[in-house]
Amino acid sequence: MSVYTAVTPDELDAWLARYALGTLVDLTPIAAGIENTNYFVTTARGRYVLTLYERLPADELPFYLNLMAHLARAGVEVPAPAPDRTGALFSHLNGRPAGLVRRIDGAPVEVPTPGQCAAVGAALARLHCASQSYRARLTNRRGPAWWRQAAGAVRPFVTPAQNDLLMAEVKFQTGFGKVKLPKGAIHGDLFRDNVLFADGAVSGIIDFGFAATDFYAYDLAIAVNDWCVERNADDAPDGERMGAMVRAYHDVRPLTDDERAQWHALLRAAALRFWVSRLYDLYLPRPGELTHAHDPVPFERLLRARAEAPARPLDI
Repeated sequence: MSVYTAVTPDELDAWLARYALGTLVDLTPIAAGIENTNYFVTTARGRYVLTLYERLPADELPFYLNLMAHLARAGVEVPAPAPDRTGALFSHLNGRPAGLVRRIDGAPVEVPTPGQCAAVGAALARLHCASQSYRARLTNRRGPAWWRQAAGAVRPFVTPAQNDLLMAEVKFQTGFGKVKLPKGAIHGDLFRDNVLFADGAVSGIIDFGFAATDFYAYDLAIAVNDWCVERNADDAPDGERMGAMVRAYHDVRPLTDDERAQWHALLRAAALRFWVSRLYDLYLPRPGELTHAHDPVPFERLLRARAEAPARPLDI
């Protein structure tokens, strides 16, 4: 959510003519994040988030936007995309595919409690239940093939010990994706900053830029690896918060025996995916304004901890 493509108020006001949303009142850039250009937009008829998709090809956008619309109709806490006068959910603005979604009230939590982790686990399970009836499919562009490519690209920049960890984990994850686990449309990036809370409850799940067709339990592992870790010098996993999140998820969408058996490998895969992507964004960044590359060190520590832990099935 950095600003790579600048948009002026006059440019946006002209683009908004295709919508029945009234004239532009306010336009504010959103500086956090690393993938797309985002602005808060207020019009005469409501509040929205404008996204200009920097990396996603236009032919993939229907998967993301129609998924959000599908989930919103199912009652999942997701911002609904705003259609233009023709019913289209995106069009081009300053050379980039762009669309609007309704802005949801709420704010992320920095240090989640076990209760908040449970609320996120239940919300993610509801998302997965609703996505089972979503028929579109899209290969995960940050899946194992990308892990291998990106790991090779960052090798010149890392220490010998980091390189050993990278190569060992890529080897360990050989065959990921070929196991038989329930799959469908996942969020793919359910970190703390992508969940909004209001009045003590989950009010919004946002930023579907990494949504794809993949394992539901992998999506849960991604969330656990952010929500259920102590952000301190050790970046240590927090068993109480993980237990709360996983149990709440399981109460809504029961995890299968196979998912529980693969849990250790899924946690490691989720840690590898984000360590590699953060290394890549740190050492091989794109030029842009207001960009922010996340620190890769926490996921390096987490991956080491996950890899060194005994490989046990998930106990709920």
